[in-house]
Amino acid sequence: MKKQAIISLLLCGVLTLGGCGEAVQKTAAPVAAGETAAVFTSVAEEAGDKETLEITVFSDRDLDPSYSAKDSVPIVLNGNEIVCDSSTVEVSGTTATIWEAGTYVLSGTLEDGSIIVDADKTDKIQLVLEGVNIHSASFAPVYVRQADKVFVTLAEGTENTLSGGGSFDADGEVNVDAVIFSREDLTLNGSGSLTITSPGGHGIVSKDSLRITGGTYAIDAASHGLSGKDEVSIADGSFDLTAGKDGIHAENSEDSEKGTVCITGGDYRITADGDGISASGSCMILEGTFAITAGGGSENASQHTSGFPGDRMNKNRPADGDSGATRQAGSSQSFPDGQSGRKGGSPDGSNGTGQMQPPQGNMNSLGSVAETEEPDSVSTKGIKAADLTIDGGIFHLDTSDDGLHSSGDLAVQGGILEIASGDDGLHADGTVTVLAGSLTITESYEGIEGQHVCISGGNLTLTASDDGLNAAGGVDGSGFGRRTDTFTQSGDTPSIVISGGTVHITASADGIDVNGSLEITGGDVTVCGPIQGDTSVLDYDLSGVISGGTFIGTGASTMAQIFSDSNQGVLSVNAGTQKAGTKITLTGSDGTLLLSCTPEQDFQVVILSSPDIRQGESCTLTIGEQSGTFTAK
Repeated sequence: MKKQAIISLLLCGVLTLGGCGEAVQKTAAPVAAGETAAVFTSVAEEAGDKETLEITVFSDRDLDPSYSAKDSVPIVLNGNEIVCDSSTVEVSGTTATIWEAGTYVLSGTLEDGSIIVDADKTDKIQLVLEGVNIHSASFAPVYVRQADKVFVTLAEGTENTLSGGGSFDADGEVNVDAVIFSREDLTLNGSGSLTITSPGGHGIVSKDSLRITGGTYAIDAASHGLSGKDEVSIADGSFDLTAGKDGIHAENSEDSEKGTVCITGGDYRITADGDGISASGSCMILEGTFAITAGGGSENASQHTSGFPGDRMNKNRPADGDSGATRQAGSSQSFPDGQSGRKGGSPDGSNGTGQMQPPQGNMNSLGSVAETEEPDSVSTKGIKAADLTIDGGIFHLDTSDDGLHSSGDLAVQGGILEIASGDDGLHADGTVTVLAGSLTITESYEGIEGQHVCISGGNLTLTASDDGLNAAGGVDGSGFGRRTDTFTQSGDTPSIVISGGTVHITASADGIDVNGSLEITGGDVTVCGPIQGDTSVLDYDLSGVISGGTFIGTGASTMAQIFSDSNQGVLSVNAGTQKAGTKITLTGSDGTLLLSCTPEQDFQVVILSSPDIRQGESCTLTIGEQSGTFTAK
């Protein structure tokens, strides 16, 4: 079956999901009349279905840096003098004001001055930087007061420098606070280079749309590096951004459909005291290479306040037998004596050691996780948006807060991501969906957290100091003193659904924790949990069902749960305390190898399930030098 969702957007297209598998299409206006649109197409696959994302963002003129020298107006900068003979340019001291549509070629050095565009509202202006060095002590070196649209072209083979002082004078009621400041749509293109230094404000700002389609940029700004009110859209270029606030920032407080970021290519090195990339609206990234350090990186994260890993005190768990209990898919079995796993033994389970506890939880507490930040706090996330889609690209994120964060839905549909996070690797207040790609979270508090977590493809390796996967984790203090998780009483029961992909979790608390239901229908899942604290390989409130795929889980036995239902064989065994690095193998009655693993942490309980394990079948489980025969439930 093929499902095509065609999204033609001026700003940015994003696939959002409510629950698992439900696609919501977002649309916006096409590019301006008379401009041919450049279309970028990406395809993501989900369980045989195809989602086609077609994004119309850049006009042909955005992408075309060409200009005719003979049809251009030259503006020559000579230190404290500006030379221009055209009647369309007014020169006053060290300020040149452009009045009419056309192409203007700038060259030379201006020690303290500005180039201002103040044309008719229907005029398009092209400013070609052909080896310029402009400094303005108290204003923007390049300021667009009025025009239809302005194109800043970096001429091929040229090096250009723009710099500001420590403060900016206002233009009437307009707070001009960037080295390049535009009140209109602004596009930067070309293949030259541009260095921007802004010790008192932003690097480049557009109060409408900011688009960049080429060039090499080195920006050092006290505030945002790149900022657009309606959008920041980038097709290509090389960016080295150092920012006192966000590296790339889009925000429109009046229109939730705007304030978007769309990136279809480019190379990005971002060091930001705030977020690496931030959008008040949607953000979609199709391609590109990203090295982002936010808030000093994961080593700069504040301490979490939820207590020891696996501490149940904040999870409102009722006593055994409360309304959260559901039927288990069989009790656990133990090696003889419940400890040594005596070679050749067969269990009878009579001593009760390793008995799986019934599911626990308070169903009245179910709801969605909403992260709130104190008004004066600084957001230090890698990439943040209302809705976030990663469709491709290579990402190296080192963040003191979440690596990827969405206040709505987050989808990873491709790409290679490596994340070290001081908080969650991936977080969404709504649904986190992973369809494809490679995701490695080397450090995090919780690996992936959302109201719903849906994994149908990809290769995921998650390391977490708390839970590996978490759906609606509740008030756990994971905001480390400036952000807390709180329940929103939405009536939307949290869920985790794994239908494909390869998932490997190393957690210091619960491997998979859901304040609702867990369903595994496919894929290969390995959970390596600890033995200390009130932790569990699986922790669900309503149900934990496996009907397909392979599951290998190791961890603590004290609070252990097994699947509440299954239609394939499940083996759960208490092996006593075993050391990390001890090999586990499971063979069928005919000697066929069914499963094997080598846990990275000490473990007590082993939970195994696979379509190759038949219910009622006797299997031989070997742990190190010990082995026993057990019956799959």
